[in-house]
Amino acid sequence: MYDRGAGRGRSRRWQPWLATGGGLALVATLALILIAPWQGEIPLELSYSQLLTELAEGRVIEGTFVDGERVEGLLHPQSSTGTTGPVTFETQLPLAQGDHLLERFVAAEVPFGARTSEPTLWNGLLFAAPWLLLGGLVLLFFLKGPGAQFARHSRTRSRMARHGRGPVKFSDVAGADEAKAELEEIVGFLRDPRKFGRLGGRMPRGALLAGDPGNGKTLLARAVAGEAGCEFFSASGSDFVEMFVGTGAARVRDLFRQARAHSPAIVFIDEIDAVGKRRGEAAATGSQDEREQALNQLLVEMDGFTPSDSIVVLAATNRLDVLDPALLRRGRFDRRITVGYPDQKGREGILRVHTRGLPMAPEVVLEDVARGTGGMSGADLANIANEAALAAARRGSTLVEMQDLDEARDRVLLGSERRGLLLTAEDRYLTAYHEAGHAVIALVVPGLDPVHKVSIVPREKSLGVTAMLPERDRHTHAFRDLRARLIMLLAGRAAEEKVLGIERVTTGAGGDIQHATGIARQMVVNFGMSQRVGMVDLSGDDGPLAAHTGRIVDEEIRRLIHEAYQDALRILEEERGLMVGIAEALLERETLGQAELAELVAELRRPPANGTGNGYQKPDG
Repeated sequence: MYDRGAGRGRSRRWQPWLATGGGLALVATLALILIAPWQGEIPLELSYSQLLTELAEGRVIEGTFVDGERVEGLLHPQSSTGTTGPVTFETQLPLAQGDHLLERFVAAEVPFGARTSEPTLWNGLLFAAPWLLLGGLVLLFFLKGPGAQFARHSRTRSRMARHGRGPVKFSDVAGADEAKAELEEIVGFLRDPRKFGRLGGRMPRGALLAGDPGNGKTLLARAVAGEAGCEFFSASGSDFVEMFVGTGAARVRDLFRQARAHSPAIVFIDEIDAVGKRRGEAAATGSQDEREQALNQLLVEMDGFTPSDSIVVLAATNRLDVLDPALLRRGRFDRRITVGYPDQKGREGILRVHTRGLPMAPEVVLEDVARGTGGMSGADLANIANEAALAAARRGSTLVEMQDLDEARDRVLLGSERRGLLLTAEDRYLTAYHEAGHAVIALVVPGLDPVHKVSIVPREKSLGVTAMLPERDRHTHAFRDLRARLIMLLAGRAAEEKVLGIERVTTGAGGDIQHATGIARQMVVNFGMSQRVGMVDLSGDDGPLAAHTGRIVDEEIRRLIHEAYQDALRILEEERGLMVGIAEALLERETLGQAELAELVAELRRPPANGTGNGYQKPDG
């Protein structure tokens, strides 16, 4: 799908030739240095006094004065050396001894001459050898060694997708209709700018996709690449942050230079918060300064003195709160698109996209699966489709059935089963009553979601689970609903106390207590649901709460928790027969589905007939 930039492709084609040339230069230089000493006969080195002695004894045949600095000549062979021909010699002349030596040659009647040395090709090569060696080493350093990394640091690491080759289209994106409509308009601008410019409008400079992870921000950008009839450059925010000063800014310039060369074009920067964090908050360290330089360059490229009207910048982040205000202003990112969690209709559409390549059984109803996956992201739903296919394969089935989707949903929501974990009889007994306490409250207290499954099979970090799935998406929660949630969460500990006594309760309710405390704190601090605290928001970043206010907040949280726990104890006492019946069924079957639980409750509440039956009925009130 992706190709490197054209400039980088050309450079890579001639790099092997340069590397080969550098290597040959290096080998040739080394050969010159090693072979030169062995070229020709090596002359005998004579000192000045030795040369005078040889002249006096008549063994010098001839001599030549070279540049007035040295004497070259021939000597008669000596019988002691075993040589048969004349021996060449060379003597360096001391200062101001040239005329004296000439007199000695004349007195000894030895022929002599004089010449000036001329540079030869070989001498020139020997002189150039060190420089050739140095040049070859530098060339190899920049092409193959660490220098090559320095040369490549300033190049952008973006990838360019050729138009028309994108494998993702807008038809492949579901659950984000509003965001898709915004991006479809930008694609329309790029395809036909005159349509929108007739009334004086201009193309948006940029669009920022913001939302929690897993909701399809990058997928939407890939869909733009597949739909737009122009080049698409993608990069990550971390690509512009390096330890070398100036590297990030150089990469930003290189990215937009390539985009202008292929305009109209789209530039997509994923996880832009890596380079676009608010300036001036942290200490001015080297890395901080380098990141700010890259950000400054990005601001200039997006809306500086030479704005790029033919380039649209798309960016994605899940940390909108940390971005620099200069990056968020209009003129740089004209559109801010929120990509949130999909609603029920969107979840059904996402499931259809991810299951259209799977062999689905006729009885599969994706609407029911979507109804029970409230709050899940698109990535979670894609994982459910994949896990369902794996579950069907484990069963040896050729079709993905509803039970496979239910198992996949439970795996994603609740975690994997740990059937290899062996529990003692006491642990199973305690877990059964703990989960029965949750289930009873969910069955009898209004405002709670229906119970989907109750199980004492260990899953990841819990020994049991009571799963409740909403029938519809909820956008607001009443005080009654939140308080019912508190009662349900604390019912597990209340059931332990009813069965074992206060002195034998366990740590199994630790996660429930933590969750309940969080809900109670939000009710007091965020939602204004405490009369003593009032309708104020105390969750801001204006510093710690005053001592008096903080004490009142803690007291109100404890009050909500205490009252909910007392209600849980009271309801479980009134519904003891139902709690015992569910616990015994769990000890026998380990897992109760929604239909099995409804059947069990109906049987437990059936009035006695002719003296038979359990005779349990729901108490009045």
